[in-house]
Amino acid sequence: MKSYLVLLMLLVSGAACWGQDPQSADDPIAQNLFAPELVMKYHQEINLDEGQSKAIREEIQKAQAKFLDMQWDAQAETEKLVQLLKARPVDENAVLAQVDQVLNRERVIKKTQISLLVHIKNLLTDAQQNKLMQLRRKPS
Repeated sequence: MKSYLVLLMLLVSGAACWGQDPQSADDPIAQNLFAPELVMKYHQEINLDEGQSKAIREEIQKAQAKFLDMQWDAQAETEKLVQLLKARPVDENAVLAQVDQVLNRERVIKKTQISLLVHIKNLLTDAQQNKLMQLRRKPS
């Protein structure tokens, strides 16, 4: 049971990070994707054209609409889990079933986040991606 809760905590805390642009050298996923904030911050430096900018904004808006509902659902499932954990004694089977529900919600959120980041990357040219990689390494 402890391993499920540790996994749950890691997934919940990590979910928010996918939308960011971590500079960690040990994260091969982050090294190959670009957060919307990074693209917006350096849009002039990478010569983002109007069509790309519009397409990225549209992708972000579509994802944000999905995220709101998904986060609401994930929070509701997490609250159910908390209630189950407050019981004395705790019904382990019920808790583990609810953990599955929470993890399913988190999986969908992460999948949507990755999809957004992939769409953004695919809208950028190779030169723009290379420039963003250089700019990302530069101290803010």
